[in-house]
Amino acid sequence: MSNANNLLEPSRLRLRGSGGIELAADQFGPVDGPLVVFLHGGGQTRHSWKQTGARLGASGMRVVTLDARGHGDSQWAPDRDYRRDTMVRDLLLVLEQLGAPAVVVGASMGGITGLLATVVPGGEAITALVLVDIVTRPEPEGVARVIDFLGKHRDGFDSLDQAADAVAEYMPHRPRPENTDGLLRNLRERDGRWYWHWDPGMLGDRVEDAAAMTEQMEAAAQVLTIPVLLVRGMRSDVVSAEGAEAFQRLVPHAQLVEIGGAAHTAAGDDNDSFTDAVAKFVLETRE
Repeated sequence: MSNANNLLEPSRLRLRGSGGIELAADQFGPVDGPLVVFLHGGGQTRHSWKQTGARLGASGMRVVTLDARGHGDSQWAPDRDYRRDTMVRDLLLVLEQLGAPAVVVGASMGGITGLLATVVPGGEAITALVLVDIVTRPEPEGVARVIDFLGKHRDGFDSLDQAADAVAEYMPHRPRPENTDGLLRNLRERDGRWYWHWDPGMLGDRVEDAAAMTEQMEAAAQVLTIPVLLVRGMRSDVVSAEGAEAFQRLVPHAQLVEIGGAAHTAAGDDNDSFTDAVAKFVLETRE
């Protein structure tokens, strides 16, 4: 197998988060390439970034896609500690272990983590930030729809087809795939039923105040000096055009890329356009 092909297949990393929790990650590309760390959204896994990771890795970047605590192959928090500040500590510990400054790309939950990490000790390791369909003031109805979907089906599914139907209902802008094998990355079989591969306690014990969170995010955004890219799905119900404009007033130097036809799950809705935008931004930050 050629070296180029090797870059398309990730190597597995085992990392340590806050409190010693074990975190799983995939690494694409050469270990001496510019580091780009990807953080997925709530209820997703590192596999959300697989195609992007392979492409960027093949272009010479060192890409690490991380499973957040309680998601994918990372350990579930024994004390159900999924607070934002705890996830920020996870990220900073991961960056310390990777041993290089990084561009952080975060979708939704991951974007909030990346933004908040920039203003705490250790956050200087983040040299640039990509926010994927998340701003400091997201649309409440869109956020509620996401949380509602994540809170459903805690008792699992009878079959992969049933899970595919649930996803298709949640994302009507995407055609329902005939082959459901892709869902195996996000589901696990237990006692004859299929369950989402994340800890439902992530939602059940969350008591964070939305207004306080907005205040914390805006305080972080206002002092950003590193390069920032906001990627918005033009069909998103979480980040509106007005929300994007408000964010750019907070962060005047932020670039904005809007992906037509994409919704809140912008990276998966139009992966080529998303990957092109991220690659261009990362290369610009290296100049």
